[in-house]
Amino acid sequence: MSTTSIEDLFVHNREWAAQVERERPGFFTGLMAQQKPKYMWIGCSDSRVPANQISGLEPGEVFVHRNVANVVVPSDLNCLSTIQYSVDHLKVEHLMVVGHYGCGGVLAALEGLRLGLVDNWTRHVRDVRDKHIKLLESLSPQWRHDALCELNAIEQVVNVAQSTVLQDAWARGQKITLHGWCYSIKNGLITNLEMTIPGIGGLGEVHAAAVDKVAQRKRD
Repeated sequence: MSTTSIEDLFVHNREWAAQVERERPGFFTGLMAQQKPKYMWIGCSDSRVPANQISGLEPGEVFVHRNVANVVVPSDLNCLSTIQYSVDHLKVEHLMVVGHYGCGGVLAALEGLRLGLVDNWTRHVRDVRDKHIKLLESLSPQWRHDALCELNAIEQVVNVAQSTVLQDAWARGQKITLHGWCYSIKNGLITNLEMTIPGIGGLGEVHAAAVDKVAQRKRD
């Protein structure tokens, strides 16, 4: 168990900042000058899933929004405002919804666990579970959690694609591609769920193919 205290965090911060400045003089000055990321990452709040490290990107290269179980819903103005800023103002070119295997929020939704206030939030993931219940029940129990983590990421890509922000951006010809991924804490690798949406049209076909591949991966 870590014995790190709050005071230690300040010490670590100063050591880190000094090391970065020694190795890359002017790094922080450059960060202050501009923010022009090409990527937006919507991921889970899980502390084991840091967007920059996983993707090998530097600070300033990825715009990040995180919440329990990487959910995107029309009623969440926090998430939608972040998407709108990244699309309309930062002009990101790729937006990734990234789930992760072993997600506690997804497990709670899968098994109907009661955790408290967060149950109202994971209701959105339970909706995904209910939508794909036949697929999930057709799988061996050992694969259902992983499968729902993948399906949840896929369905959240659909929600992003159907948002007014993305619909308006694509309608005016802005180039931005959506992606659905799932990260493994076990080995550090990202699985491309092949839920890639480059613009208006074809969403249904891409979604159906991505869902089919979830079942294939878990049965192979």
